[in-house]
Amino acid sequence: MTDTVLRIDASARREGSTSRDLTTKVIDHLAPVQIITRDLAYGLPLIDEAWVGANFTPADQRSAEQAEKLALSDTLVAEIKSADTLVIGVPIYNFGVPAALKAWVDQVARAGVTFKYTETGPKGLLTGKRAILVVASGGTEAGSDIDFATDYMRHVLGFIGITDVSLVTADRLMVDAEASMSKANAQVEALAA
Repeated sequence: MTDTVLRIDASARREGSTSRDLTTKVIDHLAPVQIITRDLAYGLPLIDEAWVGANFTPADQRSAEQAEKLALSDTLVAEIKSADTLVIGVPIYNFGVPAALKAWVDQVARAGVTFKYTETGPKGLLTGKRAILVVASGGTEAGSDIDFATDYMRHVLGFIGITDVSLVTADRLMVDAEASMSKANAQVEALAA
């Protein structure tokens, strides 16, 4: 049985993007897989007061307008639910994730849908999945004190139940691109299919 991979590209650049190129290499390494693609470069709407109101209205009590307001979010959550593995391109912009990736997080982190609150704290509902974060940066070292993207994405994924998270890092590309890409390519090859 072929696994399903949800590919999420967050780089604003469609050409010459290291995170997109490495994401392709990761998916090729995992092949054969069925791929669902979500390109965030096209943008996602930010959540607003109407979205929040719709989200906190029980599903069976939502108006048609509220259901429409959550339709994209429902689609994004369904993409995650149908995937065995998420491969997420995470370029580091100004020490954090791109705004489009944060917008995706806001659309999919939904109480009662992807996580729930319990007496012992929040519990993720999207368990049994794996994620591979493909991190690229010009000068920020992955895992350093100024990398606010990698740990954030690990935390968000864990919050919704995805705790099996691997990294492929092409960091500090503006410092030593050759060494960075060599390390990243070795990490791709080391991934279990």
